[in-house]
Amino acid sequence: MPENFDDYDRRLLTELQRDAGRPVEALADAIGLSRNATWRRIRRLEEQGVVTGRVALVDPEKLGLGLTVFISVRTDRHDAAWAEDLTKALKAFPQIIGAYRTSGDLDYLIHARVPDVKGYDDLYRALIKRIPLKDVSASFVMEEMIETTALPV
Repeated sequence: MPENFDDYDRRLLTELQRDAGRPVEALADAIGLSRNATWRRIRRLEEQGVVTGRVALVDPEKLGLGLTVFISVRTDRHDAAWAEDLTKALKAFPQIIGAYRTSGDLDYLIHARVPDVKGYDDLYRALIKRIPLKDVSASFVMEEMIETTALPV
């Protein structure tokens, strides 16, 4: 945390994570500061890299992306060049919304949103054409119990 981070900053970050599109006046009312003080804090948090962007959250169901898939990958390749090639391949697919190198039994965990099982199969086939993968398995989400973009502050 930045050294000049205080309770107002925490409250402001909580409010921004709820709805960054609100007017500064509404944010100021929510955290108990003036409009100008709130605006200065937002700018400072952006300049410090604490706030890295402002986005709109979109309902994936309404876009026809109703199936969440977690794809587990195990590989016998661990060199930097292969990892770079994997990263490039993953970035080529807009259906892939997260990818992580992990510890433990899995080497990589990929998070994707697709229309259905056929959409996953299409993604899988296209991905293995771009890069060789040794052991791939998929888990389809049956129910989203908790999903948030908000970090605890």
